[in-house]
Amino acid sequence: MAGVSTLKRGSSRFYIDPDDAHIKVPGVTSIVGMLPKDFLTFWAAKEAAEAAVNDWDLIGQLIKRNPAGAIDYLKNAHRRKSKAASDVGTAAHDLFERQARGETLNLRHVHADIKGHVRWFDEFLQEVQPEFLHMEETVWSDTHQYAGSFDAIAKVDGEVVVLDWKTSKAVYDSVALQLSAYRYADRIILADSGESVGVPEMSGGAVLHVRPEGWSLVPVTCDEDVYAAFLALREVFTWEQHGKKGVVGRAIASGGETVTGTQRRAA
Repeated sequence: MAGVSTLKRGSSRFYIDPDDAHIKVPGVTSIVGMLPKDFLTFWAAKEAAEAAVNDWDLIGQLIKRNPAGAIDYLKNAHRRKSKAASDVGTAAHDLFERQARGETLNLRHVHADIKGHVRWFDEFLQEVQPEFLHMEETVWSDTHQYAGSFDAIAKVDGEVVVLDWKTSKAVYDSVALQLSAYRYADRIILADSGESVGVPEMSGGAVLHVRPEGWSLVPVTCDEDVYAAFLALREVFTWEQHGKKGVVGRAIASGGETVTGTQRRAA
């Protein structure tokens, strides 16, 4: 496979131009990650509180032997929860691709946590009968300098749409930004050859939401207005990476008493 290579810098993913390794552009999900996430603060606090209650015996033992370890256990509760969900999603996505390519999976060889997902994805294929035009490829925007990997572009009921598989609890509105970035990119870089082809004209996008209890195909607006919002986040990404460096200079005037750290601790 001649797919596009990526690298991580901090919490952001960058795609490496297969024709020029010096060119690295941010990934779509890293750009969408510039959205405010105030709700995550409350979610992380809730996970820590639930861990303290549900794992009280373990926490009590840790506090006696290693108080710092107890703190680490609680403050990382949300990361453990997130990783578990991410692992399920990754495993399900891999099997979805195999199913979409026509492979019949033996459920006896599928992990119990994703057997339901596999069953419902197969039902989606049978009922909707999508005609896949591209799957698991990389889009690249030369105009706005970003790249990203989409799940599928398919013809559904005669219309070409960009599709995203989701296994999360809900379909969040940020997916519209993600799909618009795929829809309006300049080209697709094919994984098997590295060749660039045009992005087909699309009428919209949709999320296939697959949960253990069932599936639903959810339409998502990903038009030019949504894309404009994505491009605004692209500018924010540049600011976070480069623009904010050095904008605050050294004081040119000051007054009052200078208090050192040692003096503060002594006080």
